[in-house]
Amino acid sequence: MLQEKVHSSANGYGALTVLLGLAFLCVVGFFEGAMRASAFMALAMIVCGAVALLLLKGLFVVNPNEGRVLQLFGNYVGTVRDPGLRWTNPFYSKDTVSLRVRNFETTQLKVNDHSGSPIEIGAVVVWNIEDSAKAVFEVQDVDGFVRIQSEAALRTLASRFPYEPHAVGEISLRSHPDEIAEKLRGEIQERVSKAGVHINEARISHLAYAQEIAQAMLRRQQAIAIIAARQKIVEGAVSMVEMALKSLASQGIVNLDEKQKAEMVGNLLVVLCADRDTHPVVNVGKGH
Repeated sequence: MLQEKVHSSANGYGALTVLLGLAFLCVVGFFEGAMRASAFMALAMIVCGAVALLLLKGLFVVNPNEGRVLQLFGNYVGTVRDPGLRWTNPFYSKDTVSLRVRNFETTQLKVNDHSGSPIEIGAVVVWNIEDSAKAVFEVQDVDGFVRIQSEAALRTLASRFPYEPHAVGEISLRSHPDEIAEKLRGEIQERVSKAGVHINEARISHLAYAQEIAQAMLRRQQAIAIIAARQKIVEGAVSMVEMALKSLASQGIVNLDEKQKAEMVGNLLVVLCADRDTHPVVNVGKGH
């Protein structure tokens, strides 16, 4: 497997100055030879000028965050990363490779999570080329390769974890976004390393139950929320009843036997736990 190696190129501005000066001297020498009727000198200046023009082909521009992959007759020579005007062997072919950070969003995939529930999931992937030689020579199309491998990694990850946690501390797609993002980044990185690509970040951008079970799961979530709310209400009501009984006993406002305490506890719990307004009945005593 090829690996990137840095190629040293000459400063293009110095090379341009020298080659333009050489071309100018060749023109002057040609006219000098023509004036002296020296065919040899004129021919030599023509050849020299042609060589100068050929050497000008070795000039090329490297933009910031860009690399030029050099080849000589099918052999990899090296990569130039120094920005600016550069000069090298004019027979080298020069392929441009962008080293800038790129990002894309995967399509929304429909997969089954670890529990077998169908879900829809999508992710945003941020990446850049780290090894230009691998990116050019190891894969046909690096952009398409990263996209396809990212979607494959996302499918694999979604099948390893449940949509929601079923036990305390269990990692799930919805409840642990940071952990899932790091695992997704590692999964993609492992698949695209052969292309010389570095994955900077990968995060889930879309996560939902599939439409065929979305309503059922919504009712399930609502039921869980209602149960949790009722539990909090009952806990609060019990503590308030306990506080009321302790207050009455400590201040000596009224002495209640066990049967009266039970009736009072029942009435207070009904009032505090009811989800509708209660209508109390006031006992004014028995008539004579």
